[in-house]
Amino acid sequence: MHETLRRAAAHVVVDDVVAPVLDERSAHHVFGVLRVRDGEVVTVTDGVGGWRACRAVGGALEPDAEPARDPRPDPPIELFVAIPKHDRPDWVVQKATELGVDRVVFLHAERSVVRWEGARAHRRLEKLRIVATEAAMQSRRVWIPVVEGPRKAADLLTSTPGGIAIAEPGGREVTTTDRRLAIGPEGGWSPAELALAADRVDLGPHVLRVETAALAACVRLVAGRG
Repeated sequence: MHETLRRAAAHVVVDDVVAPVLDERSAHHVFGVLRVRDGEVVTVTDGVGGWRACRAVGGALEPDAEPARDPRPDPPIELFVAIPKHDRPDWVVQKATELGVDRVVFLHAERSVVRWEGARAHRRLEKLRIVATEAAMQSRRVWIPVVEGPRKAADLLTSTPGGIAIAEPGGREVTTTDRRLAIGPEGGWSPAELALAADRVDLGPHVLRVETAALAACVRLVAGRG
């Protein structure tokens, strides 16, 4: 991470880093919540690699350096996860974003208890994308992760080029070559889904909640990217 991003008083998403303008929500966050003062550095990003250092001046931002662009993280880290209960999807997206995951896809597995359909699915995804944006601001990311779903697990396991490894007791250890990992529902993967997986990896000796397994997967995958 660039030192300017790390040291900035705030980091916010804008539409255009060439002419950065804070919307009402971002302005409240910077000047109302964080209480950034005139002269302090605030970095802005467009969420797709572009960013710029600015200075707070009179409740607005003035560019303080030329725009920069960071390349897309390579190789990308992708997390596939059966929808957990209650507000746990928000937590999964927040932590995955902070850790450096590039794509989060929520799944409908055969044994899934929680399912999102129609308008509910749209509302949930819209909220989760806001969660990802806010987490990217907090963690100083300039690439906001993609949040998608819900997708049928069996379809993704068979159609994804290169395949997807699944978390399953008795599998092999996560290695530095792993880039995609799927977490099943509380009831576990069905025999049919197990047969479709490209590989199986083990996340430890204990039974984990869906969100805990997702966090463990994120840590190992991102660490493997180095």
